[in-house]
Amino acid sequence: MGLGRIIGTMLGRSIDPQKRREKKSFQESLEKNVWGFIVMIAIVVSIGGIVEIVPLFYLDSTIEKLSKDEDSIRPYTALELEGRDVYIREGCYLCHSQMIRPFRDEMERYGHYSLAAESKYDHPFQWGSKRTGPDLARVGGKYSNEWQVQHLRAPRSLVPESVMPDYAFLEGYMLDGVLTEKKMRALSMVGVPYSDADFAGAAAGVEGKTEMDALVAYLQVLGTMVKFEEGKDYRE
Repeated sequence: MGLGRIIGTMLGRSIDPQKRREKKSFQESLEKNVWGFIVMIAIVVSIGGIVEIVPLFYLDSTIEKLSKDEDSIRPYTALELEGRDVYIREGCYLCHSQMIRPFRDEMERYGHYSLAAESKYDHPFQWGSKRTGPDLARVGGKYSNEWQVQHLRAPRSLVPESVMPDYAFLEGYMLDGVLTEKKMRALSMVGVPYSDADFAGAAAGVEGKTEMDALVAYLQVLGTMVKFEEGKDYRE
């Protein structure tokens, strides 16, 4: 018999049998009662569901209302759309979020907090929560196209402490305009308001462009479609 078993046996015998028969706690009883455990799970899930679902019955909209001066939200152009697909394919969302929360530290670093309206044409949205790298919700226009290209080619040439991989290979891949049109038509089926003119111009919009061009175009449009009014609370 091992030493551990011997010690365990001795300790077990040393416990007063009366204490062994003491009433178990609610948690202990619940963990050993399958049906009770299922009922409690159902109650907790129901509460969470009610909290999320009930507001939808009295809210006119879950998307913020913007004035004409503020709202310039539009579907992505053919080139931007291709860039978004490259962004998703390369897993950029695994290290970069696109959702600035309404906290002072985040707004001072990244800019105005994100609105639901800004991602209404995103399928799927890229909000995320992982930030190995910075949030990109307002990166559009923050740097020049040349900076973005160099950063994608060799991140550590501009940010020495970066752990981001090199994406220089994107310059060697040309875009397929036929596929771009198919993507736009698919998105139009889920509510993105692309027009016949958009479909017709899809191939021309990406002609002669590389995946690098597309990704830079996508990054440069992020966070640029809303002209925020200073001091306005968009969460009301």
